[in-house]
Amino acid sequence: MGDARFVLASASPRRLELLAQIALKPDIVDPAALDETPVTGELPARHAARLALEKAQTVARRHQGDFVLGADTVVACGRRILGKPETGDAARACLKLLSGRRHRVHGGIALVTPEGRAAVRRVETAVTFKRLEPREIDDYVASGEWHGKAGGYAIQGLAARFVRAIGGSYSNVVGLPLFETVQLLAGHGYAPARRIGT
Repeated sequence: MGDARFVLASASPRRLELLAQIALKPDIVDPAALDETPVTGELPARHAARLALEKAQTVARRHQGDFVLGADTVVACGRRILGKPETGDAARACLKLLSGRRHRVHGGIALVTPEGRAAVRRVETAVTFKRLEPREIDDYVASGEWHGKAGGYAIQGLAARFVRAIGGSYSNVVGLPLFETVQLLAGHGYAPARRIGT
């Protein structure tokens, strides 16, 4: 496994930034480009884990003998999965739903090892928003920051002002649970500490 490369099965700039924060730089970035539509009746945590695994396995077929990491982030209000809004009105609807409530962010991470073994982890973070005024929602939607963000917000940006409480992994909400990712990699023979400073 000494020559095995680290492949990230995602094009998310946020995941690359998070990995860089802990001195992990993928050797290859190769997005899986899958249909991310939930299966009928699929619960949020299961959806995140399934997509993470499918992404990792899809890309691993193109990079046999390497470590391939897949990830997915799902914002859920109860059993309802909030996807990535495509319009301002859809983003506004997400924010109205989250206003004054606690919701959960489900992170799925999956690793395919050089030997072809697969491992999956689930991470859950509880996020509580303050009650949002209509003007606050309008201003946030006008910022455009919601584009491409699950649940229509980015906790690492302007939406941080809305967060009254958080329980669990902050980096999971941003897009990748770092502690669990390092543990998953290390537990299967990839030692990120050796790469720090390289």
